[in-house]
Amino acid sequence: MSARFPIEIAEDERAAQEDLAASLSSRKTMLLTTFRRDGSPVGTPVSVAVEGNKIFFRTYTKTWKYRRLRRNPLIEVAPSTFRGKPRGRSLGARARLLDGHEAQIARRALAKRHPVLQRFLVPWLHRALDYTTVHYEIEAR
Repeated sequence: MSARFPIEIAEDERAAQEDLAASLSSRKTMLLTTFRRDGSPVGTPVSVAVEGNKIFFRTYTKTWKYRRLRRNPLIEVAPSTFRGKPRGRSLGARARLLDGHEAQIARRALAKRHPVLQRFLVPWLHRALDYTTVHYEIEAR
């Protein structure tokens, strides 16, 4: 049995992230699957933006999705239609909550990918309903 050196592990993680980004880059929507306390999956279509190997999505703090992600950041993602019908294989990942400068990068990437929806409509709706918007980055696992 050979030992795995940190360089090999980092290359594997980088390759997994590249595969994940490539599978989502051609789609505007992905099926985000989070898990309830009992382990049952809950799929939700979300707008996605891919910039380089970084994958972003946003939600707000009053959603069940946000609550499930706070408790368990392990997720599955798959390219999907706007209504959430999978259009590719599902891959395991981890959602990382962003803040500060990283959240601004995610906000810009989403606005660039979805000009009307994510630049104007969603931010306006979140402000009008007094929602707190949060941004996530998806990392391959």
